[in-house]
Amino acid sequence: MIAVLLILGATVLPPAQAQPTPTVLAPAVSGLPDFTELVERVGPAVVNIRTTERRAARGAARPEMDEEMQEFFRRFFGTPPGEMPGPQQPGPRRGVPREGQQPEEEQQRGVGSGFIFTHDGFVMTNAHVVAGADEVYVTLTDKREFKAKLIGADRRTDVAVVKIEAESLPYVRIGDVSQLKVGEWVMAIGSPFGLDNTVTAGIVSAKARDTGEFVSFIQTDVAINPGNSGGPLINLRGEVVGINSQILSRSGGFMGVSFAIPMDEATRVADQLRATGRVVRGRIGVQIGEVTKDVAESLGLGRAAGALVRSVEVGGPAEKGGVEAGDIITGFDGKSVEKSSDLPRMVGGTKPGSRSAVQVLRRGSARDLTVMVAEIEPESSRVAALPESKPTPAPSAVAGAMGLVLANLGEDAKRELKLKGGVRVEAVDGAAQRAGLREGDVILAVANAEVFDVKQFEAVLAKIDKTKPVNVLFRRGEWAQYALIRPVK
Repeated sequence: MIAVLLILGATVLPPAQAQPTPTVLAPAVSGLPDFTELVERVGPAVVNIRTTERRAARGAARPEMDEEMQEFFRRFFGTPPGEMPGPQQPGPRRGVPREGQQPEEEQQRGVGSGFIFTHDGFVMTNAHVVAGADEVYVTLTDKREFKAKLIGADRRTDVAVVKIEAESLPYVRIGDVSQLKVGEWVMAIGSPFGLDNTVTAGIVSAKARDTGEFVSFIQTDVAINPGNSGGPLINLRGEVVGINSQILSRSGGFMGVSFAIPMDEATRVADQLRATGRVVRGRIGVQIGEVTKDVAESLGLGRAAGALVRSVEVGGPAEKGGVEAGDIITGFDGKSVEKSSDLPRMVGGTKPGSRSAVQVLRRGSARDLTVMVAEIEPESSRVAALPESKPTPAPSAVAGAMGLVLANLGEDAKRELKLKGGVRVEAVDGAAQRAGLREGDVILAVANAEVFDVKQFEAVLAKIDKTKPVNVLFRRGEWAQYALIRPVK
């Protein structure tokens, strides 16, 4: 324990004078944490994870070398390249081939870390550590090695569970992430670069870092390098509060910014993987975007909050519940949606089949809706092309000042897009182009007012303050989004 003490000079007063009450000052530094006891207590439950894959055995074909390199081998070793004398190295494991098949070699694929969280051999690690592996091997601190069975892996949260056949194993205690504080000391144990049971320490730099769709990470400055993935992040009480998962680096090595999956989320995922081998999440069928400060100001919001609905799945739960493209979702199931990344986690954690209350802001008015949550499925990458509407351009002074040439949307296009109205952008320039609008976009609303044709568009623009930015809701393919057109100064 290292302590730094403050020694204060004392002023000697005459005996006749009353002595002032001394002020007790806390030491500037009370001491640095001693991690030795934590390592002894938690270390035995941390494991090394080695993965392999089976590949067809290759023949003795040698890589092509230029003549100078071949001459080098002949002169100095007296042998052709690829036949170097020396001690025999153990070769890769080979599988017994079936008739007509090439023999297989079991080759090293990667090395990571993990930790035992039950006495009977369930091990938690990262999904990317075991992804694509044919075999998973778990090595304990006492050097016992087990072939592990993959119970399940969840790519979205990067959590995986494997099982080894053993009993009475040392296991970790799970900590309460809600009690974790920024600035708190934490420790990591893992296998960076394959170096087993390496201990590093640091502090919690931040909480709730949004770097993933379904996970809000713990940021630390604990040294994490390749091979640490899947190892535990441990607080000073010896409890695991996170799974070390990612680093932010320009070189591929540690640069002071590391991310860990919070254990509350990891535990929920692990429980589902143990029960069914997969994770079930809810979905409502919307694509969302961030509510920027500009969008918030144009809609009259006091601050930038909520999730902007860019697209609604046709026939999906949200559409059936009345959600429309351009809505801003401000609440879900009684919880406030502060930022767009909150919504996928709220919906994903809701049991499919549940009826959830959704609060939305639509063109300045708040609405309460109810949506039946469905089970998540792979997202479609199809983008519908805007049907031909054979419009007649209708340029005007007002729209032209924004850089727009507009046309009424044809009836065929309305039916195909399932729209009641809108105006099509025939040409774009100036302020509208800088705002991100393109030829072919369909403008659905301007200044929080729906538009059904060019005439109505012009009428709305005629009433607004031309010196202030105006928000425009437009559709591009299957996407609806906001743009803020700023006046030319």
